[in-house]
Amino acid sequence: MAAISEVRSASAAEVMTTADGMPLKRSLQRALRREKMRSLMLIAPLLAFILLTFILPIADMLFRSVENGIVQETIPRTVVALQDWDPASDQIPGEQVFEALHADLVEAVKAKVHTKLGVRLNYEKPGMSGLFRTTGRAIPRMGEGPYQEKFVEAAKDWGDPETWRTIRRYAPQYTPGYFLAAVDSEWTHNGIEFRPESERIYLFLFARTAWMSLLITASCLLLGYPIAYLLANLPMRTSNLLMILVLLPFWTSLLVRTSAWKVLLQQQGVINDLLVWVGLIDNAGRLVMINNVTGTIIAMTHILLPFMILPLYSVMKTISPSYVRAAKSLGANDWTAFWRVYFPNTVPGIGAGAILVFILAIGYYITPELVGGTSGVFISNRIAYHISSSLNWGLAAALGVILLGVVMVLFYVYDKVVGLDNVKLG
Repeated sequence: MAAISEVRSASAAEVMTTADGMPLKRSLQRALRREKMRSLMLIAPLLAFILLTFILPIADMLFRSVENGIVQETIPRTVVALQDWDPASDQIPGEQVFEALHADLVEAVKAKVHTKLGVRLNYEKPGMSGLFRTTGRAIPRMGEGPYQEKFVEAAKDWGDPETWRTIRRYAPQYTPGYFLAAVDSEWTHNGIEFRPESERIYLFLFARTAWMSLLITASCLLLGYPIAYLLANLPMRTSNLLMILVLLPFWTSLLVRTSAWKVLLQQQGVINDLLVWVGLIDNAGRLVMINNVTGTIIAMTHILLPFMILPLYSVMKTISPSYVRAAKSLGANDWTAFWRVYFPNTVPGIGAGAILVFILAIGYYITPELVGGTSGVFISNRIAYHISSSLNWGLAAALGVILLGVVMVLFYVYDKVVGLDNVKLG
């Protein structure tokens, strides 16, 4: 009888309907779908903003770091003809390849795209840009074949097998060349090799950027911790007044603040004048604190210091004073109470401030550019150079991807050592 009763109850539940005759289960499902759609519509603008300003730029950067379609698009016949040529040979390709090159360049010169190909290949082998410009001017005068001697006569680099190796090497649609250049390597017919020591720059810049960012983070922590402690333990009225001084730099242009440090740190600047006036140094021994590593660290520490103070202050404000009083009542001295009780509670704020400052520092551009000179610039300055001056966007994208990867690896290590669960803003 109990089993029959359960079956009847289940049947009754299945046929339960709403006022409009719809089954209750289907009505509930429809209501849940409407709720989900409403929530999705509310966050859709934010998702679209993130997609347009964050996801798509990163995806474009990833694509540009490997994209290399210009060779195939400009000289497609030559690319196909070169497949039968042995790049290990010391001989240049035969007449068939030169005929294909002539046919390609006739069209490229009309479309005025041969110079773009020269610029692209010039990143891999210096002189290629001039080679294609010179050849472009000679194409209308070449007439009928054979073309091998005419090309070599127009520009002697066509008689160099390395020129043809470069074209063949970078003919594919996608290339690792930009990433190799970003780690001071190159792709030769013998395989991947490091560039000559005198041409290596990027690995050193990556190391310098990471090291200086760590120094800036440490200096912000050393300066910001006592300031945050003071703000958290002063009366509210006094604390709020001093907090205005911490936030005041946010109301001033970054360019103005950086330019002010140029005035303060230069050899004829305020700081050196003060040191001479008090007799710590003589006039001939003025300190060099600008256009070097020292200037970059000082200026960036000042600029990024509020990003360390604010998370520390937010966390310290939540720590009850009774913790330290209880430790002292149990016999701990001031240092023991601070180190064993108060400091561990501030670790989440230290973690949040360190992440903020380090990530901001590792990608900074304006301040190192203005006060760093040649020895205090970051990898971001080199990325900006390739975007705005050399126009080597592929290399700039590769450098950006590597920088992003370094940050993600450090972030992962930080998570394993400290733990993201211990990071709090208040």
